[in-house]
Amino acid sequence: MHKSIIPTSYKDSKVLTALVLSFFSFSVYAQTPTSGAPSSKAVPTLAIVLNSGEASVSLIDMPTRQVIKTIPVGKEPHHLMMTPDEKTLLIANAAGNDVVLMNPVSGELTGHIPNIIDPYQIGYSPNHKWFIANGNRLDRVDIYAAQGADLKLAKSIKLGKTPSHIAFTSDSKTAFITLQDSSQLAAIDLETQTVLWIMPTGKVPAGVWMTPGDHYLLIGITGEDNVQVIDWKTRREVKRIFTGKGAHNFRPLGDKKHVFVSNRIASTISQINMQTLEKVGDITSLPAGPDDMEITPDGKTMWVTFRFSKKVGVIDIPTMKLITAIPVGKSPHGVFFYPRAAWE
Repeated sequence: MHKSIIPTSYKDSKVLTALVLSFFSFSVYAQTPTSGAPSSKAVPTLAIVLNSGEASVSLIDMPTRQVIKTIPVGKEPHHLMMTPDEKTLLIANAAGNDVVLMNPVSGELTGHIPNIIDPYQIGYSPNHKWFIANGNRLDRVDIYAAQGADLKLAKSIKLGKTPSHIAFTSDSKTAFITLQDSSQLAAIDLETQTVLWIMPTGKVPAGVWMTPGDHYLLIGITGEDNVQVIDWKTRREVKRIFTGKGAHNFRPLGDKKHVFVSNRIASTISQINMQTLEKVGDITSLPAGPDDMEITPDGKTMWVTFRFSKKVGVIDIPTMKLITAIPVGKSPHGVFFYPRAAWE
């Protein structure tokens, strides 16, 4: 059981006790926004970028678009998420085997959760009952029973090669895991922690996104040039949406209708209509390796990391044009700011 949350700057025992009890009251989510979503009039001021190749985080002042600080956080920080009270950011260090805690507004490190092994991608089920850590290098998925930050390992499941991204059904009964180097999709029953089925996909599946109403799974086929549409209930391919080489990860616009997919090799970002399952546009002339994306709460501006260019870009969504690119650390991956557009 992982109950040790170690502050980085507090030694007083009373303060330590208060911090631990406070954090244990949190329940954490991966993709599902809380009902208390910020107003579209709110403006984020600090962007947080994970430099996976430098074990650090770049803090960017969004109004001036300048890096104001670089902070070491641990080996291979890849993905991140917020606690549902929107007060703490969780940064998963895949090679550091821990999760670092950060204040999402100030960028201050506040502690860490140790002994979360190989957390390449992490996710909480929509009901906050289950926590999943995909062991990208260990070829396994760890499922924890979760009560806030109190995590008890329920089961480790060996799967195919390179478990990558996660999606859930809205009822929290099933988790879907892409297996990059096995070119497969696995479905896991969360209540029993058993594998329901495994089906083949296109070459090197990565990002996976559930469309509204739990109708279809969209899978970024990084080894090809398309998004594969899967009817997960019947385990069959519905169609392929051709986007660009290296289709990789998703970020919904927040209107319950459109989702963006980054095409790493083509160095483009495509917009997909989730109702018609058609591509409706492309953002082109981008630096190499677009990857993770985040969108401001007004839905007008997208920030995107460029894995192969050591940059993070700012895109004007109405015109679908790159405004600027900001140098950051090596192999930037996750990007975050608060407040942000809804993940739906």
